[in-house]
Amino acid sequence: MDEVFKALADPTRRHLLDLLHRRAGQTLGELCEQLPMTRQSATQHLGVLEAANLISTVRRGREKLHYLNPVPLHEVQERWIDKFEQPRLRVLSAVKQRAEADVSDRPTYVYTTYIESTPEKVWHALTDADLTADFWGHANVSDWQPGSRWEHRRTDGSGIADVTGTVIEAVPPRRLVTEWDGEPEPSRVTFDIQAYHEIVRVTVTHENLPGRPELEQVSLGWPAVLSNLKTLLETGRTLSQAPWTMDL
Repeated sequence: MDEVFKALADPTRRHLLDLLHRRAGQTLGELCEQLPMTRQSATQHLGVLEAANLISTVRRGREKLHYLNPVPLHEVQERWIDKFEQPRLRVLSAVKQRAEADVSDRPTYVYTTYIESTPEKVWHALTDADLTADFWGHANVSDWQPGSRWEHRRTDGSGIADVTGTVIEAVPPRRLVTEWDGEPEPSRVTFDIQAYHEIVRVTVTHENLPGRPELEQVSLGWPAVLSNLKTLLETGRTLSQAPWTMDL
């Protein structure tokens, strides 16, 4: 049990178990595509999980496939949960699922583009106040540390921030997650930046939007912003006219 609890104490290893629960038999390369870390770090985490018997591996030719082994988790449940808290936890689980179902009804927008650049340059463009002012029309200002505030400031010298929020996660140059203040509750924007052969794949996910009007608004806004970003990184200049200033 000591090795099991040690393995489960790390959020990255718990995330690996979630990935294998969703799809069994993944290779190291497939898992690394979903993690903001090097292959060496991922291998170390997988080694801890394998030592705790939480995953098992099978060789298929040159590939090593990873599978979730639920037996130790079942033993933890039987020993530490079932006999003490099962009835109450069932009630809490039902409440949690109901709350998550309510939140999931809010619209989500996802957009992916491909840029002739590097993850480092894309990250810099998204977090540099001067560059965001060039391709976004607003300067994104923050120290980009988790928990810090960020502002989407106008470039007219007024210092007015049309959007404010909080940095939730920052893993240069792979992943940036921010909350955008709003009513009745914040929305969340995630940038996933991934090397894709010799280019870069950028996916923006805007979650927990208040409703259909806001979904329609961001469906027009994000392609315009990312097209301007793509043009800037590939040509050194932005589009001759910002798409959001043009009539539909």
